[in-house]
Amino acid sequence: MKSDTYPRSWYVLHTKSRFENVVNEGLIKKSMEVFLPKIQVSSRRQDRKLLIRVPLFPGYLFVKTDLDPYEHIEIVKTVGAVRLIGNRDGPIDVPSEAIESLKIMVRVDKPVITGTRLQKGDKVMVVVGPLAGVTGTFVHYKGKGRVIVNIKALDQFACVDVGEEDIEKLPEILS
Repeated sequence: MKSDTYPRSWYVLHTKSRFENVVNEGLIKKSMEVFLPKIQVSSRRQDRKLLIRVPLFPGYLFVKTDLDPYEHIEIVKTVGAVRLIGNRDGPIDVPSEAIESLKIMVRVDKPVITGTRLQKGDKVMVVVGPLAGVTGTFVHYKGKGRVIVNIKALDQFACVDVGEEDIEKLPEILS
């Protein structure tokens, strides 16, 4: 029996960090229609340059469903799946036109720029370079691709200039 509550649409599925491929494969094995947009980027290895394919939206992928209760449970119990993105009224669908546009964008060989710019006060962690592992508070952008991060130590602040590509915003739960 199919649900009349929701039409068969695309929905955003939040995944555990770096579990996008695992969830994608798990849903495909369950014969579900899934879209994990990926882009090609240069890897950050110091000893060699590689082009690797990474998720366009880290931590998210798209799944097409009518949210039949059985299918909904199958989606969220997939290893690495967290929840469908929505509000108190339920999951929010993504227009098919947006999905088709994303498919075209990731198919072409042009750089795709994504993301939400960091906001003053966001908790961040340096993930690359000699400061890797340092956590701090985002202060502001300083020129192209550079940011200032405040690091609190001994009840004093120390500011460091870090490349935007070298930091990641910490999830709200960790910040």
